[in-house]
Amino acid sequence: MAFASFAQLLRACDHQPVWQAILKSDCEDRQTDERTSFEKMRGMYRAMAAARDAYAPEERSQSGLVGGDGGRMAAYVAAGDTISGAFVGQVIAQALQMGESNACMKRIVAAPTAGACGVLPAVLLPYQAAHGAPEDEMVRALYVAAGIGQIIATRAFIAGAAGGCQAEVGSAAAMGAGALCALRGGDGEAVAHAAAMALKNLLGLVCDPVAGLVEVPCVKRGVIGAMAALSSAEMALAGIRSAIPPDEVVDAMREVGEKMDVSLRETGEGGLANTPCGRCARERL
Repeated sequence: MAFASFAQLLRACDHQPVWQAILKSDCEDRQTDERTSFEKMRGMYRAMAAARDAYAPEERSQSGLVGGDGGRMAAYVAAGDTISGAFVGQVIAQALQMGESNACMKRIVAAPTAGACGVLPAVLLPYQAAHGAPEDEMVRALYVAAGIGQIIATRAFIAGAAGGCQAEVGSAAAMGAGALCALRGGDGEAVAHAAAMALKNLLGLVCDPVAGLVEVPCVKRGVIGAMAALSSAEMALAGIRSAIPPDEVVDAMREVGEKMDVSLRETGEGGLANTPCGRCARERL
């Protein structure tokens, strides 16, 4: 997927949907046909669903730092007394479950990274369940998400070690926002601005894993990324646009990441990892 900017992607979407432009670009890059590409992406979506189905609330990570919260949230949602409603509750539960599965070394889909694996399935899988969307529609949404991720990776970075958690959960939130917007009929401009709003509101998010493990605070940050994706998609669909153009938002994220102290870029030396409790966890493990 060779798009290096949202402007370039939007030019390619003049006479076709966003997902189709990205599909065609993928076929050109990988020298494959559209059917083969689509079925490969379908496999990714089904792997997300399989990871959801394989979640076990009784399992704990080897460190003991995470596990079970996805089950607790699901039970809370099932009780029917949530503040934000069943759908949002399911998104939260799914984000927790996917992040915990990653920490428990189960099979997940890096989207765009393992540390941010909870965001995209957390917004897409509950959406399909709530709206009865055909699987093909969900696969098309994954193309939109992938195209956004490619732009961010090309213009900036998607690794916490390079740019902090803004590069991981922030990118995942942008991908989820754009995918949701496309699912609801948003055009290319709406998709780009949904992604921009999600990313810009997570600018400066540091990567500070306790004991150097992708567990705390990573799992719960997936929830925040999913919420950013939902709210940004809703704003874009309402006609709201980012005051800062999407490509400039990505460039700003790169600038912030480059200025971020190394202790806040996945080294486990700063932020929450350097709190008394965080240091105690590192010594214990």
